Amino acid sequence: MSDAGEFDGLVAVVTGGASGIGAAIAARLAGGGASVAVLDLTADADGAYFGVRADIGDDASVRTAIGSVGDRFGRIDILINNAGIGAQGTVADNTDDEWAHVLDVNVVGIARVTRAALPWLRDSPAAAIVNTSSIAATAGLPQRALYSASKGAVLALTRAMAADHIREGIRVNCVSPGTADTPWVARLLDSAADPGAEREALNARQPHGRLVSADEVADAVAYLASPRSGSTTGVSLAVDGGMQNLRLRPRQH
Repeated sequence: MSDAGEFDGLVAVVTGGASGIGAAIAARLAGGGASVAVLDLTADADGAYFGVRADIGDDASVRTAIGSVGDRFGRIDILINNAGIGAQGTVADNTDDEWAHVLDVNVVGIARVTRAALPWLRDSPAAAIVNTSSIAATAGLPQRALYSASKGAVLALTRAMAADHIREGIRVNCVSPGTADTPWVARLLDSAADPGAEREALNARQPHGRLVSADEVADAVAYLASPRSGSTTGVSLAVDGGMQNLRLRPRQH
């Protein structure tokens, strides 16, 4: 089936939509016919979408931004809670302030944006929320204690939200990417002692042998957000080259 018109007449909000996976999601939804509002710290009001500068760590900023989207379009049908920040280190390496900040953005930020958008979503005939979790929610990755804790919370929150809002006609799912080729990962590679070797290791960690592309994640988000997926809720969709579930034998040389 063609993607053309899949989201015709619907309004989508994408947090963290100015770059990386968020930008790919915004482009994918717009390509399917949605009117897209991007909420980001660096959102461009003169760009291809309705850009609203918003800090998901601040409730007043979030409510103002969502109100601006509602005023502009008169509706909100799809909410993509994609904004988030990374963290490195073992459980011993991050300070209390770092823990509070990452959890506030990655987890409480979803709550802030969702509760501001709920009145609009309840009025939509095709309401859908998609949160961005991670392979880090289900696999133990080295040097990612804080980040993994935040994304595990996103996974649990997604299922709880799905249960709370299914009878209001609001579907809630999440996408769980593997290591994706994004600006954040590029910065991590640049800071490594041997960026080439680090990239090779990240590629090899995923069974299909490469980083996940932002467009692949965006297509998964579009499936979960689509009105065609009316019976899909409470799901975590892995886009990880098989990292979550496959256990391959070593290559034979």
